[in-house]
Amino acid sequence: MTELNPRVSVAFQTDKTLAEYAELGRLAEGYGFGTVSVYSDLMFQPPLPALLSMAAATTRVRLGPACLNPFTVHPVEIAGQMTMLDQASRGRAYLGLARGAWLDSIGVQPKRPLQAIRQAVEVIRRLLTRDAAGFGGEVFSLRPGQQLEYETNGNVPLLIGTWGPKLAALAGELADEVKVGGSANPEMVAAMRNWIAVGSALVRRPAAQVGIILGAVTVVDEDGGRARIRAREEVARYLPVVAPFDPTFAMEPGLFSRVDKLVHQRDFSAAGALIPDDVLARFAFAGTPSEVTAQAASVLAAGAARVEFGTPHGLTAKEGLRLLGEKVLPALH
Repeated sequence: MTELNPRVSVAFQTDKTLAEYAELGRLAEGYGFGTVSVYSDLMFQPPLPALLSMAAATTRVRLGPACLNPFTVHPVEIAGQMTMLDQASRGRAYLGLARGAWLDSIGVQPKRPLQAIRQAVEVIRRLLTRDAAGFGGEVFSLRPGQQLEYETNGNVPLLIGTWGPKLAALAGELADEVKVGGSANPEMVAAMRNWIAVGSALVRRPAAQVGIILGAVTVVDEDGGRARIRAREEVARYLPVVAPFDPTFAMEPGLFSRVDKLVHQRDFSAAGALIPDDVLARFAFAGTPSEVTAQAASVLAAGAARVEFGTPHGLTAKEGLRLLGEKVLPALH
């Protein structure tokens, strides 16, 4: 039986069938990935069915959504989903929470996001631990005596997804992990550690107790040039959203707007072609197996608790997962 590596995980988009999720879960566990995450991106399938399918097909790998948000899924529903996943996986679930992105496109305006995340965590934890004392939050609340009408397993580990110092500081108070989604930049680890430390100090816990995860688009292929072309097309979709939050470098003036314009025209090839190699390396794991291994190793050496390889994984999904599992993962043990 292959030993699982807790420092390396893989993430999947929710655009597949239940049978495909089961097979991907088995493959990921068989290769030795320690965690499998499922995205909860707007306008894609919800992550719970995929995670339940994977839970039934696996026995050891850790499973969770990265990330749900309390503006489209109420904390009461999140608590129920996590109870179901933790029971189905026999204690292997984790919960990822984030502010959410692109919510304005569906008319949702996140108000008081820091309060909302803090109070969502409180409500979820009270429900999962069957604490009936009630909670009087301004965004989310529970009346005294209110409990879930089914058995729960207690708390699950909490991951908060963020690029920002304020939410990172909140994670320093509340979370087990912080994920910087869309980053492969080792320099972000130190920046995130400093932000986490602000919140950790408030509750007198060591900042090092909060694991930092960097996860990003991953494209691995024996032809590194082709892998980078494909990665550019994928990164172009989110570069204008996340890159302004990276404090470690300054982007070429006007590049964001040019990329964003082409993405809105759905010309992903032209948008990707504008992204230089040095910028791509900050926001994606891309290249040959040895190049991706070196990138991931540099992130881990910078102090990250784990790296997460995101879709599409390769020029084809199965070949990319095979190369990650057979050539990259063993080199990171």
